[in-house]
Amino acid sequence: MGLMERFFGFSWGVHPEDHKRPAADVPARHMPMPEHLYISLAQHLGAPALPAALVGQRVRKGELLAHPQGPVSAAIHAPTSGVIVAIGEIPAPHPSGLPVLAVTLAADGLDAWTDLEPCADPFALDPEEINHRVAQAGVVGMGGATFPSALKLSGSKKAGVATLILNGGECEPYLSCDDRLMRDAAADIVDGIRIMLHATGAREALVGIEENKPEAILSMREAAAAFGEVRVCPVPARYPMGSEKQLALVLTGKEIPAGRLPADIGVVVHNVGTAKAVSEAIRLGRPLITRLLTVNGSMVNAPGNILAPVGALVEDVLRFAGGLAGTPTRLVMGGPMMGLSLPHPRVPVVKGTSGILALSAAEAAESAPAPCIRCASCVRACPVGLLPLEMARHIAAEDLEGAVDLGLKDCIACGCCAYVCPARIPLVQYFGHAKGSLAAEERARMRTEATRKMAEARKTRLEAEAREKAEAAARRKAERAAKAALEKAKAEAEAASSQTASQDAPQTTPQAAQTEGSSAS
Repeated sequence: MGLMERFFGFSWGVHPEDHKRPAADVPARHMPMPEHLYISLAQHLGAPALPAALVGQRVRKGELLAHPQGPVSAAIHAPTSGVIVAIGEIPAPHPSGLPVLAVTLAADGLDAWTDLEPCADPFALDPEEINHRVAQAGVVGMGGATFPSALKLSGSKKAGVATLILNGGECEPYLSCDDRLMRDAAADIVDGIRIMLHATGAREALVGIEENKPEAILSMREAAAAFGEVRVCPVPARYPMGSEKQLALVLTGKEIPAGRLPADIGVVVHNVGTAKAVSEAIRLGRPLITRLLTVNGSMVNAPGNILAPVGALVEDVLRFAGGLAGTPTRLVMGGPMMGLSLPHPRVPVVKGTSGILALSAAEAAESAPAPCIRCASCVRACPVGLLPLEMARHIAAEDLEGAVDLGLKDCIACGCCAYVCPARIPLVQYFGHAKGSLAAEERARMRTEATRKMAEARKTRLEAEAREKAEAAARRKAERAAKAALEKAKAEAEAASSQTASQDAPQTTPQAAQTEGSSAS
C-alpha cells in the first residue's frame, strides 16, 4: 500500500488556495546590501544573545556580534562589513511592536569576509565537532520555530533517532521560498542532509515535499539519486502538512504522543533550509547571515523570492521587490495562517523570516465575528483532534484550566479552525491569548515559588547563623569557665605547694636560739 493510499482518507486540515504562483516560478533575486542593518539579538527560541562587540567597532562579514546566552540560544554574526553605530532597542517583528535589543551596523560597501574555517571532508569530523561548528555558525530552524539546530542534532544523537525527516512541505499559502530553494540548491540541501545524518547517527532521511511542487520533487530526486539513505517522498498538499507532527505521521505512520517530542518515536524533523545552512556552516565555515524569503500578496508590485541579509528592514525588502501598489490592509511576516501581523514595515528581517506578505482587504478577509453555531467544522479540521469550539467556550468563561483539560497545550496554532469557521470567530487568537495568560501565570507562580524558596533559605541561613553564634558563645563561655577553673586549680596547687614547703622547713625553738647564742659567746 503506497503513501497516498494509506492516508487518502485523512480528514484533518484544510486546503486553502495556495497563491504561490507566479512568485514561485520567478528566479530568486539577490537583494543589495542596505546602508544600515538592524540585527536583532532575539531571533531564535530561548534567551537573547549577549553583545560581543562595542559601539564604534569595525567588523567584517561573518564576524561574531553576539554570543549565545545559555544552551537554548544562538550566536549572531555580521551580515556584512562595516561599523557598529548603535546597540539599543528597536521595534520587534511582532504585532506588539515592543522593543528588542539589536545591533545597528552601518555597511561600508566592501562586504569583506572575516577569516573562515572551511572543511573539505565533513564526514571525517566527529558528530560533536559538527554540532560545535553548527552552534558557532548560529544555525537555527529555518522553518519558523528557530530552535538552535546544534542542540537538536546533539539531542537526536543522545536519543538514538533512526529517521531524519526533512520538511519541504511548505504548506502555508503564498510562501514558496523552500520550493525555490529546493529547485535551485538541491545539491547543497542533500549535502546538508548527509552531514546531519552523520551528526545524529540516523540511518535514513525522508524528505517530505507536497505534491504541488513537482519541480522541487524532481530536482531533489536528481540530487539524492546517488545516496540511497536519502529518499524524497511526495505527500498530499494539505494544510498543515508542514507541521512536524503531521509530517511525521504521514511519512512514518507513527503518531507523536501529546506532550512528547518526535525523538520519542525515533525521528527528528528539520527544515530543508536548515540543511542548506548546515552544509554552508560545515563546508564553507559560513555563519547564518542571510535567508531566502518570499515577498507576495496582491499589494506587491513584483512578487518573488529574495535572498535578503538578516537585519534588513521590511520596507527595504519591499522596496527592492518593486514597492507596493497601495497601502496593505494587513502586513504579515511569515504565512497568512501562522504568520505575525506587523504594526509597520520598519522592523528587521530575522533568521526565521520565511515571507513578507502585503495583503489587500479581500485577501485579509477581515470581518466581525458572529456567535458560534456549533457546526463542528473546527473539530473536523483540527489536525491534532482537539475540540476548538469547547476550548473557546471555556476561555471565554475564563476557565483556562478547563481549556487545558481539553488539550489547549497540544494546539499547534495552525489556524485551521479559524479558517473554516463560518462565524469568523478568531479561535487562534483565543488560544494564543489563553496560552499567554497561562504562561504569565506560570511565570508568576515560578516567581512566587522562587521568592518562597529564597525566604525559606534566608530563614534557614539566619537560624544557622543564630545557632552558630549560640554555639560560639557557648564555646567561649565553656572556654572561659575552663580557663577560670584551670587558673583556680593552678592557684590552689600553688597555695598547697607553698604550705607544704613551709611545713617541711626546719623549726628554731626559743631554747635552741638561747643555746646557740651561748655557744657563740
